[in-house]
Amino acid sequence: MLGIYLSGTGNTKHCIEKLTALLDENAVVMPLESEGVIDNIKNNETIILGYPTQFSNAPMMVRDFIKSNDIWKDKNVLCVATMGAFSGDGAGCTARLLKKKGANILGGLHIHMPDSVCDSKLLKKSLDDNKRIVIDADKKIESVAKDIQNGKYPKQGISFFAHIAGLFGQRLWFYNKTSHYSDKLKISDECIGCGLCKENCPMNNITIKNKKAFAGNKCTMCYRCISQCPQKAITLIGDTVQEQCQFSKYVS
Repeated sequence: MLGIYLSGTGNTKHCIEKLTALLDENAVVMPLESEGVIDNIKNNETIILGYPTQFSNAPMMVRDFIKSNDIWKDKNVLCVATMGAFSGDGAGCTARLLKKKGANILGGLHIHMPDSVCDSKLLKKSLDDNKRIVIDADKKIESVAKDIQNGKYPKQGISFFAHIAGLFGQRLWFYNKTSHYSDKLKISDECIGCGLCKENCPMNNITIKNKKAFAGNKCTMCYRCISQCPQKAITLIGDTVQEQCQFSKYVS
């Protein structure tokens, strides 16, 4: 078994690591941007694919990876979508693409996790509330793992009705935000050129010139750089960093 994920603030990473460990103690787990991920997919029959949803859609990096690699035929895939609130068919967005590539979709799983959009007040909760969200998520993962071991896979987000809910609930209204990579990443003069954002960007979208970070046009909106910038110099949707989201805060 192989677990692969895109994770900005650690939410999805935690979910995929926990689920795969419960299902197969010998499973390999790795980020989607890792060297060797394609070879690992080729060498495994069962894949658990995890990612955060964005306006009821999968991140562009995830969709692009699926479309660009002909490695999915006859693979058994469980699609896992993490979200801050609602996503009608977060799992279905990749399931439909994978089916076109010849994959066998085992099921879909939606997991509510703390919101990772850290330059907007939308969906913000207290630290205690977020800790409770993680506790509930862990319980759900444990329950789902038991069901899978008994041959029953979750089917969240992959039905026709889920598709309609995701499409009309969010995706149609915000399609322009998720149809392509973003060129909206903003880096202020507070930047000191430390290079942490460049080091951690899964898309290699950030460069350092003359001790200042510059963003390109291939941001996948994972919020990794915004959450880790020591100067709070990076924003995407908003203009001010409200908090710097990291999963480790919710389990400390």
